Amino acid sequence: QVQLSQSGGGLVQAGGSLRLSCTASRRTSSTYAMAWFRQAPGKEREPVAGASYNGGRTVYAESVRGRFTISKDNALNTVYLQKSSLKPEDTAIYYCAADIDREYATLNTNDYDYWGQGSQVTVSS
Repeated sequence: QVQLSQSGGGLVQAGGSLRLSCTASRRTSSTYAMAWFRQAPGKEREPVAGASYNGGRTVYAESVRGRFTISKDNALNTVYLQKSSLKPEDTAIYYCAADIDREYATLNTNDYDYWGQGSQVTVSS
């Protein structure tokens, strides 16, 4: 099993930057894909970005492509989401997730087995 612990998040002005971190425990992150999802109030959880087992292959939702960067440091068992050019519509609770059955990330919520506790990100206009 995998336990995911998130850090980061908070309040930021539009156009600003923020980084989220997610550290895996109980099992090294070097063998499976990890991803970030988000859920805004009143909306369904949606994909943001995913990274392969070694971080070498990444996928992004169209809404964040070019503004967000996912990276993976397996020496620290940590995946990061660097967000820049933030917009008010990026306001959501962000969740990291692990898919221990796949080496390459998908953007399908149902593929992920383990989830972090969530981090609130609020972007003010």
